[in-house]
Amino acid sequence: MAKRLRLTRRTNIAMTEDAYRNMRRFAKEAELEEGEALSFLFEHFNSVMDADNLSHRLRLFKAELGERRR
Repeated sequence: MAKRLRLTRRTNIAMTEDAYRNMRRFAKEAELEEGEALSFLFEHFNSVMDADNLSHRLRLFKAELGERRR
């Protein structure tokens, strides 16, 4: 039996304009609401992410983070 999707947590999140646009585009293409799209991504994080690419992109993001915060 499929488990029922219950969105029980509401979290205020801060994201860049690029991240927000990408999340909205993904939700629209997947025909999901924004909260459902985020739930899907985090519930299936390990299977939708490439570990090598993720660690590389994370290093790049952290290197730019100081400049982004200004």
